Amino acid sequence: MKVFVLSLLLALSSGLHAQPYPSKPIKVIVPFPAGGIADLYARLIGGRLSESWKQPIVVENRTGAGGNIGADVVAKSAPDGYSLVMGSFGTHAVNVSLFSRMPYDPVKDFAPIVLVLEAEGLLVVHPSVPAQNVLDLIAYGRAHPGRLTFASAGMGTASHLAGELFKTMALVEMTHVPYKGNVPAITDLLAGQTSLLFATMPTVLPHAKAGKLRAIATIGAKRSAATPGLPTVAEALPGFEVNNWIGLFAPAGTPQDIVRKWNGEVNRFMQSPEIKQRMLNEGAAFTANTPEQFGEFVSSEIAKWAPVVKASGARAD
Repeated sequence: MKVFVLSLLLALSSGLHAQPYPSKPIKVIVPFPAGGIADLYARLIGGRLSESWKQPIVVENRTGAGGNIGADVVAKSAPDGYSLVMGSFGTHAVNVSLFSRMPYDPVKDFAPIVLVLEAEGLLVVHPSVPAQNVLDLIAYGRAHPGRLTFASAGMGTASHLAGELFKTMALVEMTHVPYKGNVPAITDLLAGQTSLLFATMPTVLPHAKAGKLRAIATIGAKRSAATPGLPTVAEALPGFEVNNWIGLFAPAGTPQDIVRKWNGEVNRFMQSPEIKQRMLNEGAAFTANTPEQFGEFVSSEIAKWAPVVKASGARAD
């Protein structure tokens, strides 16, 4: 009888201490500066879930090394669902091929949660660059070797790889100017400090519409519904295609019920009418996905870009 009572008390005590997730503030690390698409959607998602879960979701920008620094913080965090990272095309697909030494394994050290969105991209130039289209840009670049400079959001980012791929395919000599994020890269491009930038559409389309930058092509496989009259780079350089994406990851070993809780909530949020309209206007796309599907996507992206990085000769260290 005493054993039974003791067991019952222990069970009750354990139940009292086990609190439903989340029971304290959650930190989402964005490994890029504020203002970029990863930061924007981390804050949108965090704001909505903070309201529904009644717990603060704090977005923290940890920049450097093409996103590796921020991603590594989460890779080495406790797998309890209270530290996540808004990973990207760079941090979880390309950097493993760009950097000779990686502080984490993009597959083994993370639990994929959800692919948040794929962002269509634009090739934009400063108005001082005498190019109205991709063929003009190639001709100008070949006639003036080394004069063109292409900005990027940092080593290993989609904007960096797109520029390296363009150099290789177009046989144009350009100088890479890396920045710590899209915002400073765009700021200097607007000021004429650099010549061009391959960027996610939401970050540069407003500047192009205002006439501050000239959009000359989209960088995906097909034309965008957001800019239907704009050709793709591939129409001038067949085979050119770069798609940026962002997604949420937790440390490896995070309980599956927490992973699926996040996945379900983000899937619902990203399919809400206001977010769907926002993405349509900005040239971004979301397709409902499971953690397993996202994991398979990440693995396929690593395999896809490894030979491209090698062929381009791009290195980040």
